[in-house]
Amino acid sequence: MVIANNIRVQNITLSQRDYININSPKDLWEIILDGLEDSILIFTQYGELIHANSNARNIYYAVNSNSQNTQILFTSIKNLCQSLIEYDFDSEDNLIVSDEVVLNNLEVFRVRVRWLNVARYNLRYLLVTIENRYASVKNAAITEAKKYHLTQREAEIWCLYRAKSTYKQIAKQLYISVNTVKKHMKNIHAKRQAWETH
Repeated sequence: MVIANNIRVQNITLSQRDYININSPKDLWEIILDGLEDSILIFTQYGELIHANSNARNIYYAVNSNSQNTQILFTSIKNLCQSLIEYDFDSEDNLIVSDEVVLNNLEVFRVRVRWLNVARYNLRYLLVTIENRYASVKNAAITEAKKYHLTQREAEIWCLYRAKSTYKQIAKQLYISVNTVKKHMKNIHAKRQAWETH
């Protein structure tokens, strides 16, 4: 698949590593990048992909199950990279271009692209970060669920509610009635209010 005229991904092997030997700072940076919540892609200034962390590979596999979704996500990445490449090369290095890609209710990605300069080696890379908005909202909802002392079922409902699911969608996904969702949401709001006035 061609990401942009000068950005290629068709030759990438997106495979998990069984073992990383920390023999160099490069190995350490790869381990650090793999541990980040956001997905990271690093392209050379000529458009060759040199690194995709484990989360980027996971997103690739998830959206790759639907070729239309893959095309939508990678078209956005292509357009953002192209915009940055076409922008005055020596101008503002801190410029970040971004877009929000909505594939469906549970797959919303924020894509950001910026230049990453390695002055020591006089190299310039395109740093692409992909934030899974649903995962970020879910993590925040889990934190809130613990804070408000929600039950497991309330926490499930709260996560879906915070991800902008309707009561009907929540009921369908959890195989419960809309009235049950409303009852749980009433309890959740009561617990939140009790915590805030505490």
